[in-house]
Amino acid sequence: MVVTWTLKSWQLFVLAVVIWGTTWHAIVYQLHATTVEFSVALRFLMAGGLALAWGRWHSPWTRLSPKQHARLALQGLFMYSVSYLCVYHAERFVPSGVVAVGYSASALILGLASRGLWGTPLTVRFMVGAMLCIAGVGLIFWPEVVGSTRHPDAHWGLGFTAAAVLLSAVGSLIASRNGAAGVPFWPALGWGMVYGSVFSWLWVAAAGGLPAWPDDIAWWLSLTYLAVFGSVVAFACYLALQQRLGAAQAGTVGAATPVIALLVSAAFEDYSPQLLSVVGAAMALWGNALALGWRWPDRRNSR
Repeated sequence: MVVTWTLKSWQLFVLAVVIWGTTWHAIVYQLHATTVEFSVALRFLMAGGLALAWGRWHSPWTRLSPKQHARLALQGLFMYSVSYLCVYHAERFVPSGVVAVGYSASALILGLASRGLWGTPLTVRFMVGAMLCIAGVGLIFWPEVVGSTRHPDAHWGLGFTAAAVLLSAVGSLIASRNGAAGVPFWPALGWGMVYGSVFSWLWVAAAGGLPAWPDDIAWWLSLTYLAVFGSVVAFACYLALQQRLGAAQAGTVGAATPVIALLVSAAFEDYSPQLLSVVGAAMALWGNALALGWRWPDRRNSR
C-alpha cells in the first residue's frame, strides 16, 4: 500500500493520473473470460474489503448508523455497481480511451445538477469549458458511430457511456451529501464499494447464478490491478492531494486522466483515431481543464 503522506504532491498527482488513466485499458481484459456482472462484483468486493481494512488500520474504527449505511448503499448502487456495469459494457463496443474521454463530460452534468438541487453557483468559465467538453466528446464518438466498419455496434458504446456518466453523476451527488453529513472518507469508500458489490452480485444471480471461475491469468492480473490500485491506491493519492491543495487543484487529475487513456488505447487496442476524433479529444480535454480550473499542483505545497 502506498504511504501517501510520504509522497510529494506532484508524485501523488502523477500516480493518480497514471493509475486511473490505465484502468480503462485494464477493463478490456475483464470482458471475455466471464460475465461483466461477475467481474464488477468481485472487483468491488475486493476493493471494499481493502478500503475498510486500510481505514481500520489508519484510524480508529467508525461505527455508522443504519441511516448512514442506507445512504452508503444508495451511493454504492450508483457509483460502484450500475455505472461500472455500463462502463464495462461500453468497452465491449468502442475503445477504452473513447469511453474515458466520454466520461469526462460528467463535469457538466454534476455542475448543472448541483446548481438545480442546491443552488451552487456556476461560473462562465465552467459553462464554456463544460460545453467544449460535450462538443469534443460528440466529435470523438461521431466517426465511431457513423461509417466505422471496425466498430459497427459503436452506438451501443455511446449509449452505455452516456448511461454510465449519468448514473455515476447521481452517485457522486449522493457521495457529496454523505461527505457533507460527516461520514469519514474510508468507511464511506469501503462500505460504498461493498454495497455496490452486493448489488452486482444480485445482477449475477439474476443472470443465471455464479459462472465458472476464470482461468485466464490476464483476467486475474487486471482484476487485482483494478481492485488494489484503480479502486484503493488511486483514491488514497487523490484524497491526500485534495487535503493538501483543495478540491479545485486536485480536480486537475480528472482533466489529465483521459490523455493517458487515449494514448494507451491507441498503443494497445485497435484504435486509430481519425482527424475529427483528434480535434474532439483536444476540445474535450481543453474544456475539461477550463471547467475544473486547471492549475498544476503548487510546488510550494509539494511536501
